[in-house]
Amino acid sequence: MSEPYKVTYATLTADNEDLHTAYEAGVDVAKSWLGAEISAPGDPDPGDPVDVVSPADPSVLVARVRAASPGAVEAAVEAARTAGRDWAATPWQDRLPVLRAVADLISERANELAALMTIEVGKNRLEALGDVEEAAVFFRYYCDQVEKNGGFEAKMEQLSDTETTRSVLRPHGVWGVISPFNFPMALAAGPAAAALVAGNSVVLKPSVQGTHVAWKLYETMLEAGLPEGLMQILPGGDDVGKALVANPGIDGLTFTGSYTGGRAVMDAFRGDYPRPVITEMGGKNPTIVTASADLDAAAKGITRSIAGASGQKCSACSRVYVDAAVHDELVQTLGKAVSEVVVGDPLERATFCGPVIDAEAVERFRSAVEHAREAGGTVVAGGEVLQGAEGHPGYFVQPTLISGLPTDDELFSTELFVPLAVVAPVDSLDEALERANDTVFGLTAGLFAGEQDEIDRFLAQIEAGVVYVNRPAGATTGAWPGVQPFGGWKGSGSSGKAGGGLHYVQLFMREQSQTVVTG
Repeated sequence: MSEPYKVTYATLTADNEDLHTAYEAGVDVAKSWLGAEISAPGDPDPGDPVDVVSPADPSVLVARVRAASPGAVEAAVEAARTAGRDWAATPWQDRLPVLRAVADLISERANELAALMTIEVGKNRLEALGDVEEAAVFFRYYCDQVEKNGGFEAKMEQLSDTETTRSVLRPHGVWGVISPFNFPMALAAGPAAAALVAGNSVVLKPSVQGTHVAWKLYETMLEAGLPEGLMQILPGGDDVGKALVANPGIDGLTFTGSYTGGRAVMDAFRGDYPRPVITEMGGKNPTIVTASADLDAAAKGITRSIAGASGQKCSACSRVYVDAAVHDELVQTLGKAVSEVVVGDPLERATFCGPVIDAEAVERFRSAVEHAREAGGTVVAGGEVLQGAEGHPGYFVQPTLISGLPTDDELFSTELFVPLAVVAPVDSLDEALERANDTVFGLTAGLFAGEQDEIDRFLAQIEAGVVYVNRPAGATTGAWPGVQPFGGWKGSGSSGKAGGGLHYVQLFMREQSQTVVTG
């Protein structure tokens, strides 16, 4: 992707005319794809069609998805195993060009893939373009990691002149990937890329809402030259996911979703011996603002992290703890910024906050705002459901800021996955850190502060896997492969290693010590 078109989640503006022209051409292509029927390849008995509609306008049919049958699940796992044998035996030097070709074709098709994503899950054009390009960058970055580490093969020490030993990381076999709706390209492509570059085959089960984007990823990978059978896709809902988790032919598994879902997957993924399971789960991500902070920068960064992707990022900012000395000023500045977020059709250039994913998300939002008012909170900005209003036929709500609630209120602890945050005053940075860490989650966190001592204390004490300081591009959001490794602590992640980082590909491999005696 040429430099003027490069978009990441930290892109603050979209004033490049060529970018918009190319994206809008992609919209025309994406619209020609709408209404497709999607089922597992070769499935003779798929489930009844389920309509996937656009959350921005439910009258728009994105695809009809037919759930994979139990037989299709078995066939996909077996086909992946067969194809995976040759792939695992292929030298890593020969695997990398194939996967880099996948990355290049994803980037080449970025505009139509992003436009389809906008229609299917409601992301604005910058978020969608970032999602697609991140998918491509995952392939490139993981290829680079394998190359820089010599295929993860290393000579070890010797105990005698006739004995040589080396450590080799080798693939597990068939790797399952269960991906969510909110990053339908990046969070399908990321673990798939890591698994493939490590020498595994992949069986992907995408979220129902997001199936069409995942299907286009699958098609793109095949068209780029990925060997036949190496990548399998299984459309469908929870039943298909459970069948994949229960299948003894799955040698390793990545799940991205809720804390409850991740715990259930970890409990269910059992067999005759332990198998690796990587869960990336939710977040209730705090931002701390001290009295020395630049409040305008804080307001900008917090707002982007509340409203980006309509709050449907596991990294979204949903809690703000601000020094009491500047609390009122920050609430005023932040409330103004949140109220100015443009909500609307995500295909439109000016839109920053599109719809939430479905009617259930609208009801979670409505319930949270009603609870806040009943509990004595103040809706500083937003608070309204826009669904059904003129120009908002889909599942639209206003980005919302709430103040005045006690810090033990449920809105400070429950992950909502909507564009809503609560703000509270604190007497000190110590109190802010204590409250920020008082959660089962530990995904992302942000700080705005002007004193180095405050920054040092935050970095030393915050319990989160991804942290940002003084970042107006996103207080708690916007990680990028090779720049900010993304992974959670505590209840936000199970591996302790982060996607897009230095230690992730190794999770998809297992070590073998090889000693050979000669003479």
